[in-house]
This record gives sequence, C-alpha cells and structure tokens, in this order.
Amino acid sequence: MTLNSQAKKLLDLLKNPSKQEMKKALANINMSEEELKPFLQSSSGKPYYRKLLYKTEDVELLVMNWSDLECAPHDHGDSHGWIQVLNGTSINSVYEVIDNSLPKELFKEYHHQGKFFYAPQKGVHKMQADAAKGLVTLHLYSPPISGMKVYDLEKCAVCVVSDDCGAW
Repeated sequence: MTLNSQAKKLLDLLKNPSKQEMKKALANINMSEEELKPFLQSSSGKPYYRKLLYKTEDVELLVMNWSDLECAPHDHGDSHGWIQVLNGTSINSVYEVIDNSLPKELFKEYHHQGKFFYAPQKGVHKMQADAAKGLVTLHLYSPPISGMKVYDLEKCAVCVVSDDCGAW
C-alpha cells in the first residue's frame, strides 16, 4: 500500500508518539473515504474488514469498513490510539474490567462523520455501525497492536488473538 506523500511524511515522524501527537497526525493526514475506497472490501459476514495502510515499530494506520454486525468487546493490548469516523456513525460501547472479571458495559457513545475518539491502553470497547448504510473508520495506534484480548461474553471466555486477527 502506498499512502499519499503527505500522510507518509507525517507518520514517518512519529516516534513513540504522545496521545496529542497521534491525534494531530491523524487529523492532518486528511484522507477521505473516496481515496481509501480501493482498499476497502466486503466484510464477508464479519463485523468489519480491515486493511493495514502503514506500519513501523512505533505506529500503525488501518482503515476499516463495517457491516451491521457488532464486534466483540476487546482491548488493544499495550497500544493506545485514535479513531476517526470518515463516513457514517459509530456506536462505541465502553466497558469496565475489574480484576480478571468479564467486561461490564458502562455506556454507549455515538460518533458521527468527522469525529475523533480515543482508545486508551487496556481500555475495553466494542464498535458497530449505527445503520446498514455503512461506516468507514481510520485508526492510528501506537505501538502497533499486539496481544489484543477479545471477550466472549456468552461463553464467559477471553482469548488473546494473533496480530492479524479481528475482534470477533
């Protein structure tokens, strides 16, 4: 994948970036859904399709397009990051995990086109599109996601997924 030169230049500068540096970089990338369309595919019966756009040892940038299915509650391992809604509305459910218990939903928040929201380190959440008309999001994480935990609330189980696996 080749990012436009402006986006690559901004991301190349990120070395162990702070929360604020990451948000600023994601905002300044200024990539549109139209530019990213060639990289989007059907989610094939899963909550989302994701495509890695850029990765160094410090950051990774992904684009995701969502079906009407919700993903499972999950964290992002030791990573933190920002999510930008490029099209549609995201329903983001935020959870609390006390000790080694299963996550308990605290609240839902709606993020509309153009909005940014933060995914803290070890924070547990799940996302879904608000409507079948689609949701496209851009995600910037640091460091690249590794050791993501996905929670299966029906089976009362948690698993650590491989780096290229999604939250389902």
